[in-house]
Amino acid sequence: KFEFCSARDACTYMISNLGKMAEDDLVAKTEDRASSASVSNDVLPAHHTTKEADASDTKVVDGNTQTETTALLNNSAQQPQEPMAESKTPGRLKQICACPPQGILARMITYGAAVVLIWAMVWSITGQECLPGGNLFGILFLFFFAVMGGKLMGLIKLPGLPPLPPLLGMLLVGFLLRNIPSVSDLIQIDMKWSAALRSIALAIILARAGLGLDPKALKKLKAVCLRLSFGPCVTEACIAAVLSHFLMHLPWTWGFLLGFVLGAVSPAVVVPSMLILQAGGYGVDKGVPTLLMAAGSFDDILAITGFNTCLGIAFSTGSTLFSVLRGLLEVTIGIAAGGLLGIFVRYFPSKDQVSIVWKRAFFLVGLSVFAVFCTVNLGFPGSGGLCTIVLAFLAGLSWSDEKKEVEKIIGVAWEIFQPFLFGLIGAEISVVSLRPETVGLCVATLSIAVVIRIIATFLLVSFAGFELKEKIFIALAWIPKATVQVEYAFAEGQCLLQPRGFFIYHCADIGERGQYFDYCKEFGVGG
Repeated sequence: KFEFCSARDACTYMISNLGKMAEDDLVAKTEDRASSASVSNDVLPAHHTTKEADASDTKVVDGNTQTETTALLNNSAQQPQEPMAESKTPGRLKQICACPPQGILARMITYGAAVVLIWAMVWSITGQECLPGGNLFGILFLFFFAVMGGKLMGLIKLPGLPPLPPLLGMLLVGFLLRNIPSVSDLIQIDMKWSAALRSIALAIILARAGLGLDPKALKKLKAVCLRLSFGPCVTEACIAAVLSHFLMHLPWTWGFLLGFVLGAVSPAVVVPSMLILQAGGYGVDKGVPTLLMAAGSFDDILAITGFNTCLGIAFSTGSTLFSVLRGLLEVTIGIAAGGLLGIFVRYFPSKDQVSIVWKRAFFLVGLSVFAVFCTVNLGFPGSGGLCTIVLAFLAGLSWSDEKKEVEKIIGVAWEIFQPFLFGLIGAEISVVSLRPETVGLCVATLSIAVVIRIIATFLLVSFAGFELKEKIFIALAWIPKATVQVEYAFAEGQCLLQPRGFFIYHCADIGERGQYFDYCKEFGVGG
């Protein structure tokens, strides 16, 4: 009992001591807080007294005294700004003048070294071809300066308008390189290489058009698409043929030849613009981008087919009916070949393979380029473009998950070949070979034909459920001309066509009737 009571008393004593210690600590903390508060209270009045003394001595304009609050606000607003303004300029100078260089200077050095390295590698392999006057030197020189021209043109921004498209800078670079005497002597590009690069770019942009088609919108607007595929092109071709016959005294066959050359729209200009609008959601509800891409692509196929048909009639000793049936055969071959290749690409490569996106992009671009070149070699040049569009459209129907990724890869391929296309188009325009009277007649022919085409397009979409601004946009969207014109301007040496200005790009300068008979005699064709 004694031990238990002693233990119990000891525990009670310890607990009571712990409680007292906690109370003593709490009292000590309270006293410390009170003392610190008293100290702060003793300091604050002196601070305010000095501020009031300083504020009482300050005066402002118009007889109003400056209060303490405004003084503090002004001091706080002024003091941080000075170091910030001073720190921006030294920071930029340090970044530019840093060692090693950083920022824009480092990027310029990197890009310049990359250009020199590419040229050095090609020169080490090819030798004389990559020196001034060589074919590869001209191609690389044109490519790099076309890229620079596109970048500089994109930096030009007019108030209230979007930035200028890079293709204008690329066209201007090609034009200057061709028409500056000292520079044009150093840049010599073989015509076969030029035509091959333009054809590759055409195949890539048609593949992008096929992938960008919306099947639902296309099914909804199939009637309007069919009307726009035939109506505007045929209208412009007929008007141009009539005007060229009476203004330039061309035979009817050559007039329609010129008409179909001018009747085609430029897919390299229309398709990227429509893809940008489609990505931004503009006009997607009514299918305007899909309508313009689909109808514009088929418009080009019709123009190419009509051009080859008229060319066959002009230089053929057979019947006209055979030339017309040959044009229909080109369309049939293009649709059939595109359908077969599209079905193949839908299943190969299979979904269980690795890097399937890159493989599909490779097959799509490779088959598109193969279709364009193979049909030309087989004598059916109008089939290649149609085959490419059908191939890309059918392949994209089953690529619901990877379609966007494939489009990105093909978009990168287009960024590579776009400077080649527009730079070479600009380089085809020679001021020396232009005759002022022919340029005036060509401008008049093209202007009248385009105006009538715009009116015809507006009427064809008047009853399709579009608003007024959408009708005007569709009617004006097909003004650009370049790609198809330059591809078929020379007609494989059978006729002589000369470029005519930036808006015409490549308009026929067949000449007068006497020259036509001279051409026929030269090629051994009866006039």
